[in-house]
Amino acid sequence: MRSKIAVAISLLITILLIGVLGFKFIQGLSWVDAIYMTVITISTVGYREVELPNEQTKIFIVLLLLFSVVIVGYAVSVITEYLISRSSLKDMREKRKQKHIDAMENHIIVCGYGRNGRQAVEKLRDYHREFIIIEKNQEVIDDCGLDSNMFLRGNANEDEVLIKAGIERASTLITALPDDADNLFTVLSARQLNKSLKIISRASEETSYKKLKLAGADNVILPDKIGGEHMASLIVSPDLIEFWDNLSYGGDEGVNLEQVSFEQMFDDNGDCSIIDLNLRQKTGCTIIGYKSADGNYTVNPDPKMMLTAGSKIIVVGNTQQILNLQKVYRINNEVT
Repeated sequence: MRSKIAVAISLLITILLIGVLGFKFIQGLSWVDAIYMTVITISTVGYREVELPNEQTKIFIVLLLLFSVVIVGYAVSVITEYLISRSSLKDMREKRKQKHIDAMENHIIVCGYGRNGRQAVEKLRDYHREFIIIEKNQEVIDDCGLDSNMFLRGNANEDEVLIKAGIERASTLITALPDDADNLFTVLSARQLNKSLKIISRASEETSYKKLKLAGADNVILPDKIGGEHMASLIVSPDLIEFWDNLSYGGDEGVNLEQVSFEQMFDDNGDCSIIDLNLRQKTGCTIIGYKSADGNYTVNPDPKMMLTAGSKIIVVGNTQQILNLQKVYRINNEVT
């Protein structure tokens, strides 16, 4: 298509130059009059001639008209085809993207691609989790360096946009919009559309914490508060915080955390103790936490503690040990 447009423009410029030069040197018109006569001849508007043409000029005008009608017609058809195809291509891409979103199940919706949204997306990509980003600023989408298919342009406050993002089939929603009011409206809308959805919201002000929890957010994160506490902790207990910072979800030598549910470990509902699980020997990972079915946490659980349906264990290990764990228990979260 680009080559066709280039040819059409080249032909238009050529016929204009031939017309101007012809009127200039065959009939002896000035440059301005030659341009004027060329334009009204090619466009066939029928305005008055500057002066009556002689025999040679009449022949030139006839030839110019015949060639210009063909060239202008070709140029118009090429440009029209380009505009229509571009619009159709855009529609086709949008339909393909929506079809991909409609096929998603248990995916994650990230609202806003600011600083916090970007960090969340990087972590989700490390974990190879399926997600879609809702962002209303086209410049942000164009400049982020990610595939545009990862984005759904729109306002996360609107129910229609959330529905297009597959909110009814999603497992989690992360709303990281810069304004607390926008996060509040998004949480309200999302909770109404999906009662079982896990919602994690960002908040700038501590006063917004309770409001977001009442609106339906499962977790509310205050980035500024966490950042300040983190900096203070580097003074009080620097070695401990540096060790905690090394707990990452990536890298060949990094230390990783992973959670494993009872259902991933066992195919039946039979209880099993932590010591009988023999996780250290099987994978090299160490159990550092236990979450019961009713949501209570136990740090460094007793080896004799029983694992029951609905419970989870939290383990720590290096990259290879976590990979061994994922293979043994068929966990989809891969470490890279």
